[in-house]
Amino acid sequence: MKLLDVINPATEELIAQLPIDDGASVALKAQKARNAQGAWAATPLPERMACIQRFRALVQTQLDGLAQTMTQETGKPLGHSRNELNGFLGRVDFFLAEAEGILKTETVFNQDGMCEQIQHIPLGLIGNISAWNYPWFVGGNVFVPGLLMGNAILYKPSEFAAMSGLAMGRLLHEAGIPADVFATLIGAADTGNALLAQQLDGMFFTGSLATGQHIANVMGPRMTKLQLELGGKDPTYVCADADPVAAAQSLADGAMYNAGQSCCSVERIYVHASIHDKFVEALVDTVRTFKMGDPMAADTYLGPLTRAPQLKVLEDQIADAKAKGARCLIGGQRSKGPMGGKGNWFEATVFDNVNHSMALMRDESFGPIIGIQKVNDDAEAVRLMNDTQYGLTAGVYTPNEQHAREVLSQVRAGTVYWNCCDRVSPRLPWSGYGHSGVGLTLSREGLATFTRPKAWHLRSN
Repeated sequence: MKLLDVINPATEELIAQLPIDDGASVALKAQKARNAQGAWAATPLPERMACIQRFRALVQTQLDGLAQTMTQETGKPLGHSRNELNGFLGRVDFFLAEAEGILKTETVFNQDGMCEQIQHIPLGLIGNISAWNYPWFVGGNVFVPGLLMGNAILYKPSEFAAMSGLAMGRLLHEAGIPADVFATLIGAADTGNALLAQQLDGMFFTGSLATGQHIANVMGPRMTKLQLELGGKDPTYVCADADPVAAAQSLADGAMYNAGQSCCSVERIYVHASIHDKFVEALVDTVRTFKMGDPMAADTYLGPLTRAPQLKVLEDQIADAKAKGARCLIGGQRSKGPMGGKGNWFEATVFDNVNHSMALMRDESFGPIIGIQKVNDDAEAVRLMNDTQYGLTAGVYTPNEQHAREVLSQVRAGTVYWNCCDRVSPRLPWSGYGHSGVGLTLSREGLATFTRPKAWHLRSN
């Protein structure tokens, strides 16, 4: 049996070896899930909701241990892991509150003996390949509403968050979800490809553009429902009338939280020329306060990168930017870190004098690095914000709401922010333009995406 090595990215220590699901294992779990889904869908909604409520209670009771596991395998600072789990509880509450309304049959016409109704029924068997950067958020956006709507789930956590994925399965089963209705698949690309080979009714993926395109190529010809949450190169514009210090403090956190490893991290900042210098000074001052340290320490803000290969991506972007005239204001290289020279550590890095000839301003960084570009007016800012293959989030800082609305209405992004950033709400849909993906999660629409509408024409005479 092949084993998956789980490595602590802060120390490079081996912390676990987990059995990998090969093709035969994946096929067996898929068949069992298919067979079990009908009975789960027939289970009354209050009973399904009770299972998820018990699951929520278990997560809350075991939150500290779950946070430590997440920190060990991803390098996320412990405080950030706790924040994620506490936020996850709120998302579960939202899904529970809205589930009944989504599944209620709607009568849209009833006249002269003819009744027309819309029923929402489960998709069936759903495959989910999830992400490592926010394993509970990203996974829970799929499996919680998917289970509530009556689906069976084949859940493949990222190989960099496999222990968290196993913990999710353990708690769901302890809460009463049948073992075959939620099955965890452990492994990397081979396991993911084995999942794609199954007969699925829906495929939900969060991760890189390249993998998303591969999934679309495999699943598209089968007419399988796809939801692909891919990358971002999220821009923010700081207007001339913005408070440069307040904006800088907010955006420094938006760029560096979780070491910049978020699809909605701020990755490009455009600042009006009139306040550019004050903004840059304040942002660098703020970044200097971000403590790099042991991820298990309560006061650590900046942890290691989860994936070692990303270090080279950042180095290449920095070398390219410097060669083309960018100015590095802080950071700019790998760090020995706080753990005796071991681990995937990179300094918090800020550049100005950047432009769109640089990979730093075009390609997803997924690390603690940000580029700041000076602009002369709104039109220039909008043009640069839209100069991207992605369209996940975008923001504007200004005290004038109408001004922000005018700018953001011209920006191609699924989510827009006024005077805030790097924020996700369960009440709002999460979607994107272009290479940021297709489909959506979260919101009432995100619950409904785990169902298919069935149209009823009923004549009484």
